[in-house]
Amino acid sequence: EELKRPYVRTAILKGLPRRTVIVKHVLRNALLPTITVIAISFGWLISGLIVIENVFNYPGIGRLLVFSIDRRDLPTLQAVTMITVLGFAIANLIADLLYAALNPRIRLD
Repeated sequence: EELKRPYVRTAILKGLPRRTVIVKHVLRNALLPTITVIAISFGWLISGLIVIENVFNYPGIGRLLVFSIDRRDLPTLQAVTMITVLGFAIANLIADLLYAALNPRIRLD
């Protein structure tokens, strides 16, 4: 879909090598929605991790979260929640930085 855009046709007609057009023009614009989907999927990954660890009895952070809820261990529950939120925030920060690196219209101020 991105290869059929007018700016790609213009770059090819200007005489740029096809590899340069794909890497510098097409790939930059095609990766923007992909980065967003990957960052959002990180939250689904964490929530799925909690379910999978409990269903299959794997030891991990999801199992620890459920165990601390069962035992009403508030400090452990807060720590696991903060670690999860921190991981999600870091994933979104990385996505925003990649967005700024790939999209010249976005500036880091």
